[in-house]
Amino acid sequence: MAAYEILIADDHPLFRSALHQALSLDLGAELHLAEAASIAELEARLTEKSDWDLVLLDLNMPGAHGFSGLVLLRGQYPQIPVVMISAQEEATVVSRSREFGASGFIPKSSSLDQIQQAVRAVLDGDLWWPSLSAEAAELTAEAKAASAGLASLTPQQFRVLTMVCDGLLNKQIAWELSVSEATIKAHVTAIFRKLGVRTRTQAAMLLQQLESFSPQ
Repeated sequence: MAAYEILIADDHPLFRSALHQALSLDLGAELHLAEAASIAELEARLTEKSDWDLVLLDLNMPGAHGFSGLVLLRGQYPQIPVVMISAQEEATVVSRSREFGASGFIPKSSSLDQIQQAVRAVLDGDLWWPSLSAEAAELTAEAKAASAGLASLTPQQFRVLTMVCDGLLNKQIAWELSVSEATIKAHVTAIFRKLGVRTRTQAAMLLQQLESFSPQ
């Protein structure tokens, strides 16, 4: 039987190690694992290989703005199942993960057995969700529009957008990405068109629609 190929995207080494242990104990020789500690590393892994059997994605990691990492993955690599992993276990966060296209959600407080059950279920083509203590409100129209717009961006455009939202100027982004300023201007124009915005502030506000939050 061919090995399962799973990509763990989490910036905490100890939790990556815990996931590695849980999956290795369950899947053993049938398993090939790779790791990424940031959205940039995740994108690099996906550029090298786009037929992973599963991505385990931390909600809050360097380069992510809330659910933006999930939205980017679902938009650019819809064939790859994604299971969110997070220390934020509120019903609203779990529901948002489902609405943005995840195949499951693993709370970081889960036991090794629960992690194994969740991964096995998704690898078998099913979904896996923890029981919710309360129903969360549906996504707002603004959040749905933000999701659709972000999903249409290329990985490079998404990278430029996050840097714009971090306050970097075009020339600074060009230097960081080792491209010309004219290239960045072209990216920004395309990004604004896809997102239906006119200013950097509007773009930042749209990205914030995907920020994770705790219920009041």
